[in-house]
Amino acid sequence: MVISLLLFPPPSSIYVTTMSILSCASLANGGYMEIKGKHMQYSKFFDAVTASKDREIKLPSRIGMLIAYTPAFLAGLLAYVVLPYRDQRILTLVSVLIVHFFKRVVEVLFVHKYSGSMALDAAIPIGLSYLISTMTMIYAQYLSQEFREPAIDLKHVGIALFVIGIVGSFYHHNILSNLRKKGDREYRIPKGGLFDLVICPHYLFEIIEFIGVSCIAQTLYALFFTLGTMFYLMGRSYATREWYRSKFGEKFHKDVKALFPYTF
Repeated sequence: MVISLLLFPPPSSIYVTTMSILSCASLANGGYMEIKGKHMQYSKFFDAVTASKDREIKLPSRIGMLIAYTPAFLAGLLAYVVLPYRDQRILTLVSVLIVHFFKRVVEVLFVHKYSGSMALDAAIPIGLSYLISTMTMIYAQYLSQEFREPAIDLKHVGIALFVIGIVGSFYHHNILSNLRKKGDREYRIPKGGLFDLVICPHYLFEIIEFIGVSCIAQTLYALFFTLGTMFYLMGRSYATREWYRSKFGEKFHKDVKALFPYTF
């Protein structure tokens, strides 16, 4: 089978096998819930979800997103230091995960401009999800070292895709940030880059980024996590497009797709 040429065999770990299925299923379900209008309680969707919840604990968005991203970043740093046996593949995987979450923390601190709040009930589960998925991906990679390398080595393809993804994501996040001046809390229709084709190019490049991560890892867990991430971001981008259409009406160009140019 082609898949046996591309992936390490699944490790004999009930935990990794279970998490592979759960991570893909839960992320895909999250994407479906976004399409159905049951959004994660952050960003532009927060107020619509929590309008009737007076007792909801609200955090400044910047604090909430730091809670979401920092634990996974620190876990990557810890893994880099303490892993007892480190070959090139696992070092590369841990390195790109560290870079991914470091970039997110930097964006939270210095790039993004926030206009709302984030629910504590959202920040903690998101942070735990990122932390657990990061640790599980590294652990699955560690266990795979007992097997022979896949016949087709995708590490360098993965590194190239990861770089394209992280640069593209950062570039489009900067475009979003520059839409607002200091103190401006109004949303605007983004223009420039791939925003003229899709409303969420930053999500598109994040998918490319995680395809790169799965190519570096070449484990079943990384593949399933990437598939789940793609399904979730498809749902999130669809919901984002619907939000822009409802807010801006005819000002929002109908040919701008959600995530993939000209198709979806």
